[in-house]
Amino acid sequence: MGCGLDAGGADPEDGRRDDEAFGPRPGETAVALPEAFDAGLYFIGRIRTPWTRRAECPKNSGQSDAACTIEVDPLFAPGLQSLAGTTHLLVLYWMDRAPRNLVAQQPRHAPAPRGTFALRSPARPNPIALSVVELLAVGGDRLTVRGLDCLDGTPLLDLKPYFASTDAKPEARVARRDDAPREAGGS
Repeated sequence: MGCGLDAGGADPEDGRRDDEAFGPRPGETAVALPEAFDAGLYFIGRIRTPWTRRAECPKNSGQSDAACTIEVDPLFAPGLQSLAGTTHLLVLYWMDRAPRNLVAQQPRHAPAPRGTFALRSPARPNPIALSVVELLAVGGDRLTVRGLDCLDGTPLLDLKPYFASTDAKPEARVARRDDAPREAGGS
């Protein structure tokens, strides 16, 4: 889900230059963003991963077996109290290198564009990502986890315990390319 450019300013995944690396592909729709934000956020830390380029980054957290480090800023480190014994966390992070103006995107695997809110792409008006991670270790202001899919240095937004009893929804379904499209407001 991360995004990065090589030293020459080109995206190694699609060869586009820095200034056009996230320009719309054919079939995609970009919009002008509002001039002002509605809310503010505090980055509570940074995520350390082995990936520095978009092409290296797993496409989703389920493809990642790497042990990564979540560094929580000292101000927020007391919030880690009582995590010992927790096996999984919800990690929310800010995909700071993703474009924010795409409302329809052309996935490489799909025959036609899809609405941004029907995709897990980092390109979205608010590039918030979510991963369920396995908590491997807690040490001071650092967590070692497995199951992230972001670039090194990604800003951390929040951490929450994962509760299988309330967070897992085995009956959940997502429309795929072969499914009939469902319009917003439809049932």
